[in-house]
Amino acid sequence: MIEHSVETLVLPPEARSPAQSRRFVARALANWGMQALVDPAVLLTSELVTNAVVHAQTDVVVTIRREDRECITISVYDGSLRPPRIAPHSDDAATGRGLGILDTLASSWEVQTVGSAGKTVSFSLRGPGVPKARRPRG
Repeated sequence: MIEHSVETLVLPPEARSPAQSRRFVARALANWGMQALVDPAVLLTSELVTNAVVHAQTDVVVTIRREDRECITISVYDGSLRPPRIAPHSDDAATGRGLGILDTLASSWEVQTVGSAGKTVSFSLRGPGVPKARRPRG
């Protein structure tokens, strides 16, 4: 059994929330001895929290769960039912890359609606040497 395997943080829809989410995730992973996952986990969490702050403009709930010794899942909930989508963008665009980065770096990811209350975007990361799962296309 893994002690302290779930941590949750509630954030307001404010510009400082992505930075707070980065510190929260980095601290949890350091406490669990999973430093190899810090950089991608912090980057992906920041992207999702930024999307929630900008597009949903509701409170954001970040949950990090240690699945086993090599895998974590991070979920970002917001109060919008609007699903995220990977959109085309120009090379000089200042925005629009977050979900593409998520699709590239995460072992897997998904979006789930929470009734009429909002949605959760979750992603998993596996430690070094663990093969990446394919996200179903379609």
